[in-house]
Amino acid sequence: MSLTLEEVRHVASLARLSLSAEEETLMRTQLSAILDAVAELSQVDTSAVEPTSHAAGEVAPWRPDEVRPSFPPEKALGNAPAEVGTSFAVPRIIE
Repeated sequence: MSLTLEEVRHVASLARLSLSAEEETLMRTQLSAILDAVAELSQVDTSAVEPTSHAAGEVAPWRPDEVRPSFPPEKALGNAPAEVGTSFAVPRIIE
C-alpha cells in the first residue's frame, strides 16, 4: 500500500511532527513498507488458532479479594526519621 505525501503530512500533523520535504519522502517509503507488512500478515489464516489473552496460555495467579488487617502505622513508621500522627514528616519542597 503506497501512501501519498498528503497522507504522510496528515499523519505527521496528528503526531504533531514537523517534517522536511526529505523526511516526508522517507516517511512515505517507511510507512508504506510497514503497511505492506501488516497487509501481508492479515493474509495469514488464523481460523484454527484459539484466541488467547496471553502467549503462554497461563492463567494469572490472582489472589482472592479479601478484607485483611492492614500494616500497623507503628510498624510502618518504625524507622521514619520524623512523623506527624500516623504519617511520615518530610521537608517542604514547594516554595
